[in-house]
Amino acid sequence: MPTVDIDREAAREAAERELSKPIYPRPSPKQQFIDFIETLIRRLILKGAELPGGWFTISVLLIVLVAAAVAAVHVGRRMLRDGEGGRPLFGTTQLSAAEHRATAERCAASGEWVEAIRHRLRAVARELEETGMLHPAPGRTATELARDAGAVLPDLAGGLLRAAETFNDVSYGEVPATPQRYRIVAELDEQMRSSTQRRQYR
Repeated sequence: MPTVDIDREAAREAAERELSKPIYPRPSPKQQFIDFIETLIRRLILKGAELPGGWFTISVLLIVLVAAAVAAVHVGRRMLRDGEGGRPLFGTTQLSAAEHRATAERCAASGEWVEAIRHRLRAVARELEETGMLHPAPGRTATELARDAGAVLPDLAGGLLRAAETFNDVSYGEVPATPQRYRIVAELDEQMRSSTQRRQYR
């Protein structure tokens, strides 16, 4: 019986075509991505001697590939955070600014930094509503709060934006909540209260 002479690359491609048939279960997207990376690296190794610069060129390409993968993960997380940032700032429980502030301080004292940050920014929003600086808007997000309040208090626009980003990061972006991030929101709250009090006494 005659033998078939087939090289390694052709054999691999034939196997891939066979496994791509509907009778075989499809791998998960994650596994497909891993397989793609492995195939790419294998091809680079096989073709390394033929590339200008040899292994130096391969090393540069691998570094670029890793950097692209890291950037893709970062962008994906940022997009997820921005998408989740559309959730309302307030929950179902209606509290006053003072009650939100007291809750934030209790959470901070017990090290519950995520809840502390959330309640402290809610205190900012509620204070602005209670003093008439902002009209109550059910469903307002942290980003919308920064935009609306920044238009009324332009001196605090930068702080409002940083506080909103901190709220979104720790709530939806898988960024760890820390005492330093809580201070960003707490300092904004203090500045906002001083600013609104000065306006009321004019």
